[in-house]
Order: sequence, then structure tokens, then C-alpha cells
Amino acid sequence: MNRTALVLVALLVLAGASYYLLTQPGSPLQTSPTTSSMPVPSSTEGGYGEASGTQAGSQVEELPKEPLSEDEIKALLYMREEEKLARDVYLTLYEKWGIQIFKNIAESEQRHTDMVKALIEKYGLKDPAVNEVGKFTDPHIQELYNALVAEGEKSEVDALKVGAKIEELDIKDIREWLEKVDNEDIRQVFNNLINGSMNHLRSFVSVLKTYGVDYQPQIISQEEFERIVSAAPGSFGQGGAGGGKG
Repeated sequence: MNRTALVLVALLVLAGASYYLLTQPGSPLQTSPTTSSMPVPSSTEGGYGEASGTQAGSQVEELPKEPLSEDEIKALLYMREEEKLARDVYLTLYEKWGIQIFKNIAESEQRHTDMVKALIEKYGLKDPAVNEVGKFTDPHIQELYNALVAEGEKSEVDALKVGAKIEELDIKDIREWLEKVDNEDIRQVFNNLINGSMNHLRSFVSVLKTYGVDYQPQIISQEEFERIVSAAPGSFGQGGAGGGKG
């Protein structure tokens, strides 16, 4: 075989290998379209031990049903709508700006509100959630939704700051409810929610940095904020960052 033939054979082999790699699932040569050129951290970045919706739903059913206090009833009804608030704001801001992180985390917030719904159904409570984006039973949450969307529609940076602010609010509110509830199934779900909120906060802060913005906490303390955003992956196991009683 002459030199020219050898070169042609080598090129054919290389082309075949490249085609094989390109067609394999998860190949580094494959690309997927996104709605934004900005890097988007995973909503579960940071290893805070957030369980999937299926796992959490299964865990809720496996744990015993205990008598509900008035605070536990209020906690479930409020957090059902507050988690929906996060989802609805993110869906609305994604529609406005097309930044992928809003779509990603809205999917996680859907799982969160479904977890609380599972508890509401388990205890036979009336679900307060309205099956419409941007509509809420609680007047305070309705007012909050309107204000957050208005703020987030000013600019992409304002929208991302709204995302971080919502996650701070979730962390604060869930911590307060954890001081008032003791049913094991409620505590387990709420610990899962707070771990998810810490992951989401880290993600929003990370994306804001790509815009040249050094986000500062507006609701939680500076100390807690720094602990959350600087923690190494795996620093908090499932439920380990939940606080409260127990």
C-alpha cells in the first residue's frame, strides 16, 4: 500500500471514531441549545442533600401520621403557597428574560410545593393553592408575588437578585416554622425544603457573579449567608441544615 493510500485509510478511521463519539449519549462533543449564553449552575449544586420529589413523597407516606397542632396546620398551608410563589415568580421571570436558571429552579420548586401538598392530603386539610400562575389564596403572598415580579422585570440583574431574595425568604420562614412543629414527617419535608433553598441561593449568587454582581444578603444574616455560599459540596447532609427542634 502506498503512502497516499495509508493517509486516506487513517483519515477514514479518524472520521469514523469522531462520528461514534458524537453519537454517544453524554458525549463531550455533543451540545444542547439553551435560552441563555450565561453559565447555569445546577439547582442542586453544593450537596445539601435535597431529596427528589418521589423520594420525599415516599418518605412522607412511610412516616406515622401524628396529631396536628394549630402551628403545624398554619405551617403546611403557608409553605404550600410560599413554595408555589417561588415557582410562579421564576416561571414569570423566565418568560420575561429567558435565563435558564429560572426554568431549572422552577422545576425544583414544583417538586417542593408538591411535597407540602402530599402532607396536606395526608392530613386531610383543604389545599389553599390556586391552579393558576400568579394567583394565591393568602393576600400577603399575593401582594409579595406582585411586588417581586415588578422588581424582577426591571432588568436581568434585578430578576436574579429577586431569585436570591426569595430563597433567603424561604430559608428564614422555614427555620421559623421548624421551631414550632414537631411531627416527624413535617420536619423531614421542611428540612428538605430548606436544603433546596440553600442550593438555589448558591446558584443565583453564582450566576450573579457572571454579571459582575457581588450579591449581599437582604434577609438572612451575613454570617449564615457566607456559610451557605462558601460551603464545600457535601457539607450538609439531608436535613442537617434544617435547624429547629430535634
